[in-house]
Amino acid sequence: MVTIDYTATLPTKRAAAAVLFTDGEGRVLLVEPTYKPDWEIPGGAVDLNESPFAAASREVMEELGLAITPGRLLVTDWVPPRGTRTEGLMFVFAGQLREPDLAAIRLPAEELRSWRWCTEAEAEERMSPLLARRVRAALRAADHDSTLYLENGEVVAG
Repeated sequence: MVTIDYTATLPTKRAAAAVLFTDGEGRVLLVEPTYKPDWEIPGGAVDLNESPFAAASREVMEELGLAITPGRLLVTDWVPPRGTRTEGLMFVFAGQLREPDLAAIRLPAEELRSWRWCTEAEAEERMSPLLARRVRAALRAADHDSTLYLENGEVVAG
């Protein structure tokens, strides 16, 4: 008789991880995807059996061509299902770039059109409302040396 571990019967959740890069002027690094109108912070889906921390690092390498180690966790955001998307957990880590890193950025042309530093107001104009809420909370967490828990981009705890 085969015994199935109870945890194997539990639901799975979609997960994504990103890195919030800021500069000395408080601007946020955004990337412009080729496949949708809204800009994003560098990041993407967490692969099967991959940690969110490792995914954030991998995504920065894939999207910017930079080998970085993400900083501390700024926010965890539970996102409810909408449309055809399942519920998910989104992780945002802090990131730092030095001047030589900026010169080394290489975008995958099939995925990203451009990147730029944006003020918080400029970022909010370019991002989806959900991502704008998440980034605003991540900036707050970075400023207050804290970690925040969000639901649908709104602060619930922290």
